[in-house]
Amino acid sequence: MTPLLVSHLVAALVALPLGGYQLFRPTKGDPQHVFLGRVWAGLMLWVAVSSYGIRDLREGQLSLLHILSTVTLVTVTLGIVQARRGNIAAHKGNMRGSWLGMCGAFVGAVAVPDRIIPTFVVTRPLEALVAVLVLALTTVLLIRAGALLTDHHDAPAAG
Repeated sequence: MTPLLVSHLVAALVALPLGGYQLFRPTKGDPQHVFLGRVWAGLMLWVAVSSYGIRDLREGQLSLLHILSTVTLVTVTLGIVQARRGNIAAHKGNMRGSWLGMCGAFVGAVAVPDRIIPTFVVTRPLEALVAVLVLALTTVLLIRAGALLTDHHDAPAAG
């Protein structure tokens, strides 16, 4: 696996649960949501951009999955713009759609037996389990860091 592919996979596998956390957490618009949203948007943009360098499905050519990458670049960017403009309904729609598209891409990545993720799980199950644990820990640490950073930000000044 190339470094580009590894970084693409790691970013996608952290963005997937992080986006789900953002989508389903009850409080929106607070500092933690903003912090984690920025992290998530950065991960999503990297996943989309890096995909253009991954062309193993069609032997060096772009595939239909790259259409999803283009849509992701547009929807995540629009979601950011709409949040900054205060159009929360459009922000939610763009971000929700981006996350659902990522869920679909994930299903496609694991449903085809000869793709990298299923092959890795079958041929190296212990390493795959360690990778899942590391990715889960990374996601939890990001969420916790967001809570700590924003709690500190919200705390009244001493003095």
